[in-house]
Amino acid sequence: MKFVDEALINVRSGDGGNGCVSFRREKHVPKGGPDGGDGGKGGDVIFQATSRMHTLYSFQLKKHFKAQKGAHGRGKNRSGRQGKDVIILVPQGTLIREAETGRTLKDLAVSGESFVAVRGGRGGRGNQHFASSRNQTFRHAEKGEAGQDLSLKLELKLLTDVGIIGLPNAGKSTLISKLSSAHPKIADYPFTTLTPILGVVEPENADPFVIADIPGLIEGAHRGVGLGMRFLKHVERSRLLLHLIDLSALPPEDPLRPYHTVNRELRMFNPGLAEKSQVVVLNKVDAPGAGVLADKARKSLEPINPDIWVISALTGQGLEPLKGHLAELVEEAVALEVECLIKHDQKTGTDQDPKRFV
Repeated sequence: MKFVDEALINVRSGDGGNGCVSFRREKHVPKGGPDGGDGGKGGDVIFQATSRMHTLYSFQLKKHFKAQKGAHGRGKNRSGRQGKDVIILVPQGTLIREAETGRTLKDLAVSGESFVAVRGGRGGRGNQHFASSRNQTFRHAEKGEAGQDLSLKLELKLLTDVGIIGLPNAGKSTLISKLSSAHPKIADYPFTTLTPILGVVEPENADPFVIADIPGLIEGAHRGVGLGMRFLKHVERSRLLLHLIDLSALPPEDPLRPYHTVNRELRMFNPGLAEKSQVVVLNKVDAPGAGVLADKARKSLEPINPDIWVISALTGQGLEPLKGHLAELVEEAVALEVECLIKHDQKTGTDQDPKRFV
C-alpha cells in the first residue's frame, strides 16, 4: 500500500430530525391534546486511532464523510431514531487540523483514542412540549438543527521506537533490512528511500521494537530542500534516534561535518529534536581505509556523544551487539514514559492504564 502522510477531507454530521405535529385521536377523547414526538439527534463524526494502520492512503480514495440524519418525530409521543455515527479509523500519530486555519484540533497519539470532530444536530421538539392552558391545540413543532460541516487536514507523524537519521546514501536502507523484517529498495544513489520505512526488530532476549528509516536529510532540509520538512516531522515521534554516518564519505579534515550537518537541520526544524537521545553508528567499516577513519571519528565524537558504535551493515559486522543495545535503550525509554504517565495521572486524579501509551 502506498505511504501517504497528509490528506484533506470533508466531514459533516447528521441533521437533527424534525419534531412532529400530531394530536390524540382516541375514540373516546374528542379533544385530545398534542402528542407529537421529538426528532432524533443527528449522527456524530468520530475519529479513532488504531495501531493497525500506518498510512493515510485510504483518504486518497474517499474524501467525504457524512453521518446519518436523525429521524423525524412521530405521533403518540414517539421520538425519532438517532442518526448513526460515522467512525473514521486513522493511524495512531495522526494530527487533525482545521484545513482553513491550520489549528490543531486533536493529536491522536494513542491507539484506541477517539475524538468527536463534529456533533450531530439536535432533534426538534414535537408539539407535545408546547401545549398550554390557553392553547391545547398547538400546531407547530421545532425543526431539527442542521449538522456541522468541516474541512480537515490529516497529518501523520509516525510513532516509532528508533528513528534512523543521516545523510543520503549513509546505508540506512541496508541497515534496516538487516536489523528487521523490512525490505526497502536499496541502491547506491541519494534519495533511494522516498518514504519512511518501518521494520520490527526482534532481539533474542528482549521485547520487539519498531525502527524507521527516515529519508536522507540534506543541508537546508528544515526549509524544505530535498525531501525536507515532509519527513523531518516523523523524527519527532521517535523515542530515540540512530544517527548513521558513512565512513567511506567522511571528510578526513573535518570528521564531525556530517554529524553537525544533520543535527543542525534537526535543531532548525524543532529545537527539541537535537536534544533527543542519539546512538551514533559509524557504518561501512568494511570499506578500504575505513578503520583509520573510524578511530579518528570516534576520538572527535566522544566528547560530544560517547555512545558510538562501529558497524558494517553490508557484512553484518557489529549488528548483534548494536541490536541488543538499542533494545535496552528502548526498554529504558518506555519505563521512563510509564513512570511519567503514572505521576501525571496521580497529579490530575485520572485513573488510566499507563500501558495505553506503550
